[in-house]
Amino acid sequence: MSEQEKNANAEPQEENQQIAARKVKLAAIREAGVNPYPNGYKPEDSLDSVRERYGSIQDAEELSHASLKVAGRVMLLRSFGKLTFATLQDESGRLQIAAQRDEVGEEIYNTLFKKVEVGDILGCKGHLFRTKVGELTLRVQKFQLLSKSVRPLPEKFHGLEDTETRYRQRYVDLIVNPEVREVFKTRSGVISHIRRFMEARGFLEVETPMMHPIPGGARAKPFETHHNALDMPLFLRIAPELYLKRLIVGGFERVFEINRNFRNEGLSPRHNPEFTMMEFYQAFAEYRELMDFTEELICEVVEAATGGLMVTHQERDIDFSGPWARLTPAEAILKYVPEAVEPLKGMAPFIETKTSDWMNPEARSAWEGLAAQLGMEVDPAWDVGKLVMEIFEEKVEHLLIQPTFIVDYPISVSPLSRRSDENPDIAERFELFIGGWEIANAFSELNDPADQAERFQSQADAHDAGDDEAMHFDADYIRALEYGMPPTGGEGIGIDRLVMLLTDAPTIREVLLFPQLKREVQ
Repeated sequence: MSEQEKNANAEPQEENQQIAARKVKLAAIREAGVNPYPNGYKPEDSLDSVRERYGSIQDAEELSHASLKVAGRVMLLRSFGKLTFATLQDESGRLQIAAQRDEVGEEIYNTLFKKVEVGDILGCKGHLFRTKVGELTLRVQKFQLLSKSVRPLPEKFHGLEDTETRYRQRYVDLIVNPEVREVFKTRSGVISHIRRFMEARGFLEVETPMMHPIPGGARAKPFETHHNALDMPLFLRIAPELYLKRLIVGGFERVFEINRNFRNEGLSPRHNPEFTMMEFYQAFAEYRELMDFTEELICEVVEAATGGLMVTHQERDIDFSGPWARLTPAEAILKYVPEAVEPLKGMAPFIETKTSDWMNPEARSAWEGLAAQLGMEVDPAWDVGKLVMEIFEEKVEHLLIQPTFIVDYPISVSPLSRRSDENPDIAERFELFIGGWEIANAFSELNDPADQAERFQSQADAHDAGDDEAMHFDADYIRALEYGMPPTGGEGIGIDRLVMLLTDAPTIREVLLFPQLKREVQ
């Protein structure tokens, strides 16, 4: 057996011994007539507020007049016979306390306080003083055990070897790693600021169903369940899009929703089966307006969260100050893929003038030649638009570090987007990329019921042919469009990925309180 395996086996055994010892102390506390899990204690001062109010005061007499009532978890404990120092931690921060036997009473000190351990939660009343080294400290006069910790906190919780434990036991991660709590405070602030931004511009926050009789709104494999009373299959929603657009039909002109979507896909640093999106729809708006709107929204959120518009993510500097670049997929390929210059040189004028001739079927041979040069296999069933997007996704996406709008997608990969009046092969659609990730997807909405029905049928045929990510035919949504939906722009923004950028998180699991994991082996 290797030394590493011996250590791995020793750790659970040592922990079990500590748990057993703590349970002995717990039993002794109960036998002494003390309830180790009481209720009703109300702290009056947060630990951080104590530091804010008294941190600059040096006068001993003034400090001694400060009568405080606090509560927190014991994070450090140092006993010197008749005197015990401890560090308490609450949500706001930490503060040192000192309990002296003669101050709290010999019997209570020996029978109860001496049984306090790291991880226990205490309520303490007392006055402030400074130690010989100047540490602001609460001199305990009365205390109450509020919750006995039976399981010891880990001594070492940092490091790559502990990442799965951190995610699986997020409650421990939050206790011992204060910086993790800051990530989720930032996340909450981001969502709150988005909500205020939308409401200030006349958007109504709504809630739409999480269980759908027909999955739709995006290309993705859904999670399926069954409703027993109605004896019918239901699907966890992959997107709220089709319900939000029904509300536009109904007369609400600006709606948004911040909530969870569910997609039955694999796990990766950027993907979790359930994730948070903000989707919004605005009547009488089109996709170019939404680019300006999105840039304004995200810049405000970034500045509110970080205090500026420069963000460092994984050692890469991202400048959010505008204006942000706007490129077609073909322009992006020509800019970021050096190998594209030669095979596409005859098409460069068409690409650069945005005539969209890069989508012409006659250009297929040039794109196929580029794909072959890049070592990519080409499916003969792909049209030119799909071929271009495959090259873009594999060779360009990850290079879009600075905020960049990719505009004018092929209609063949945009089943819910409105066709361009200038070129029916192009969708009035954009995606926003930051840090090499897709952050937002938006388009002028398709409101022609006949066109939408035709595209739904194409998706349904693909689904029947084995594409489990293709959309189903939603007859009720077609019926809604037949009542008339005004010209509308819509967008989805990925909250998790945006928070990753703003907190320097390397993986989506760092910004989800409880990410999906494999079943724990007991």
